[in-house]
Amino acid sequence: MSTLDWNREGLIWPHRDASQFIEAGRARWHVQRMGPDSGRTGAPLLLLHGTGASVHSWRGLMPLLAQSHDVIAIDLPRHAFTTGHNAYAMSLPAMAGEIAGLLKVLAVEPAAIIGHSAGAAIALQLALDHGYAGPIVGLNSALRPFPGPFAQIFPAVAKALFINPLVPRFFAGSIDLVGGAKKFLWRSTHSHIDAEGLACYRTLLKHPGHAGGALAMMANWDLPGLRTRMGSVANPVLLVHSDKDPAIPLAWTQEARGWLPQAQLEVQHGLGHLAHEEAPAQAAGLIAAFLARQG
Repeated sequence: MSTLDWNREGLIWPHRDASQFIEAGRARWHVQRMGPDSGRTGAPLLLLHGTGASVHSWRGLMPLLAQSHDVIAIDLPRHAFTTGHNAYAMSLPAMAGEIAGLLKVLAVEPAAIIGHSAGAAIALQLALDHGYAGPIVGLNSALRPFPGPFAQIFPAVAKALFINPLVPRFFAGSIDLVGGAKKFLWRSTHSHIDAEGLACYRTLLKHPGHAGGALAMMANWDLPGLRTRMGSVANPVLLVHSDKDPAIPLAWTQEARGWLPQAQLEVQHGLGHLAHEEAPAQAAGLIAAFLARQG
């Protein structure tokens, strides 16, 4: 399946000058990196976006964090401009392993990991499987398995869709039929996205290669497996969640907070699933305060 072209679709990507491409095994990772005064003197922060997104989702928050930290954002396997991963790299444990391998190539040990939605689950998996012991910030975290029989039904449906090679093309081509990217994002996130971000989401949603990567991730996701291990997470965790998120209800994160031994919850009012894009300064303040408390 075709991939996004950095010299075509990538021309509109925010912070393009901060991008680099890193070879690790058979994979080619798209990484954005920035730090204080364009240097890398601050403690490193790793940013992990959610399913179907890319580094563009950090366009507002990343420069704020980079005032005091060496900030590293990556496109997840088979998302946006990261290429070379096969379907077997798309499970939660495998994806965490791939990212751990990338961090070794970069010679980086994160001082903290910030994950949005599914990115928060990956951060916890890095703690459980790869010895990451630092603070974790989950923004509108996707941690709770679907209730009841949906826990088994949803991955099975996603897998059935993924193995049909026509589905990603159909999904990408159907975005206009449901009112375009702007309406699709509003219905699924209740977030108001600026024009720059909307242009990137539109490009991603209409590209079958990226859509296939998102489907592969959903088809191989095992939140019930992570749930059984959350009590072993010793990391300090900050869960930041919005009360208007239709994708992941606030009550789900309130429940997940009780599964993590050292978790606290901050609620953002009037924002949707992409709150860190709607109000990056507010997210940066919550993150900075939490990291300061961790020393």
